[in-house]
Amino acid sequence: MSALVIVLPLCAAVLHATWNAALRSSADRMWFVNVMSFATTLAAVPCVLLLPMPAKECWAYLAVSAFLQAVYAFLLAYAYALGELGLVYPIVRGSVPLLVTAGGFLLAGQQLGGLALLGVMLVSAAIVSQAVGSARTERKAVTHAIVTALFVASYVIADALGVRLSGNPEAYAAWIWVLYGALMPAGYLLVRRRMTLDLRARDTWKAVAGGLLSFGSYGAIIAALALGNVGAISALRETSIVFSALIGRLFLGEALSVRRALVCLTVTAGAVMIGYAR
Repeated sequence: MSALVIVLPLCAAVLHATWNAALRSSADRMWFVNVMSFATTLAAVPCVLLLPMPAKECWAYLAVSAFLQAVYAFLLAYAYALGELGLVYPIVRGSVPLLVTAGGFLLAGQQLGGLALLGVMLVSAAIVSQAVGSARTERKAVTHAIVTALFVASYVIADALGVRLSGNPEAYAAWIWVLYGALMPAGYLLVRRRMTLDLRARDTWKAVAGGLLSFGSYGAIIAALALGNVGAISALRETSIVFSALIGRLFLGEALSVRRALVCLTVTAGAVMIGYAR
């Protein structure tokens, strides 16, 4: 595996953890994630114009995925209102490969190898240990993080099916961002009725930067997948869980107790095993 294939998913992991930290630190997370969606959509528009249209067979999956991603974004914003980055992020990220693997086993009869099974056990044990014995507010944050991960896993499965029918994975991804960008403000206005955007405000540009980081993270993974092994890249990407704990401690002033550090490392190890076993 070349150095570039190693560096790209690690960069994606750092970028992903960073935009989540930016979202967690914002005062109005629902507004913040909407402004992020504007930035990602604007970044995707040139791709939509330059790339061929995806095949018509994939459009149902495109629509479902974009809807699920919009719901996920709002759920993530709410989860961060309940819990810290170092609590919510590892559970969301770690639960996704767990749920996708479980879905593949239950719905498609995919067999689990020893490494994947061990990874599932580690992630499950870490999440349960985080929920048991925690304060009521932390248990609520854990519950919402798992629900958020369920929506992530659902759109991952939809994309896995849709992208195979698209005829062009890059065009499929670009249209996801565009449809998602249309749904986000619609959802926001449904809840809040109106939205303000002050281009002179620091938080506006912080949210724009968060959206571009999200877009860059996705692009880095796509580039890596074009060059290397899917399992190894998926495993390296899960190191974002460790980066989130470090960012939360260094930049958000979050406590990093021995228990939380052990949970974080255990979830990371399990997610890496599941990812590498793909």
